[in-house]
Amino acid sequence: MPTEQRRPFEIELTFEAKTYDVDFAGIVSNIVYFRWLEDLRLKVLDEYLPLDGLLEQGISPVLVRTEIDYKRAVRLFDKPIGRMWMSYTGRRKFVLTAEFTVDGEVVTTAEHVCVFVNLKNWRTIPLPEKLALPPAKES
Repeated sequence: MPTEQRRPFEIELTFEAKTYDVDFAGIVSNIVYFRWLEDLRLKVLDEYLPLDGLLEQGISPVLVRTEIDYKRAVRLFDKPIGRMWMSYTGRRKFVLTAEFTVDGEVVTTAEHVCVFVNLKNWRTIPLPEKLALPPAKES
């Protein structure tokens, strides 16, 4: 994807629906999406704010909410492409948006609301500056 069209902090992974991911009808189980979303979220961190460095600083990202919209079933042997990007940042929370496509069709969308916490007291902390989005341009 050309740089000018990339969404902030966007990453991409390709997955494959395996036999252990599906139910008796060959449809990917809902719980599999949580695993795929975790893989995407960890890749965002790996590329932009590595988890090991955060933990060394005594802070950690925490998932506080997940919303998933299933638009079409993903089936055995499908190879969904997952994309995740930062869609919102506030002072103490951020939202990661994801989509899964199969053969170019969006089949699932999701949002993660996350915060960072201090691991000593488990209180939320301000978002690291490295993850702050630039202000939206006025039209």
